[in-house]
Amino acid sequence: MPSSVLHVSVDCADPYALCQFWSQVTGKPIPEEDQPGDDECGIELEGGIDLLFLRVPEPKTVKNRLHVCLQPDDPRDEEVERILGLGATLVNDLRNPDGTGWAVLADPEGNEFCVLRSAAERAATS
Repeated sequence: MPSSVLHVSVDCADPYALCQFWSQVTGKPIPEEDQPGDDECGIELEGGIDLLFLRVPEPKTVKNRLHVCLQPDDPRDEEVERILGLGATLVNDLRNPDGTGWAVLADPEGNEFCVLRSAAERAATS
């Protein structure tokens, strides 16, 4: 029998603060039982999968071996600007003049993630 993904876990220094960032990125609420100072905090994504933030003592030191890729509802470039305004940083801009490509960002604790084109943008260039 196959396994299902229940959580995607992210090590961090401040689970609640990082959960707040990702709550704003995804538009998913933080459960009331999760509070500042907790050792873990999470948000439920589509399909019942949680994005779970876990307190660890050591800082991030190298590139992630696993990351999330976001497909926004709005145009990719608008979403990149919105997320940068939430506190992300641009790590690598792989967007092309023809509208293809993606942007690699990092959350406030340095965890990399990608922002891809929206479904409408993908359909327009197919």
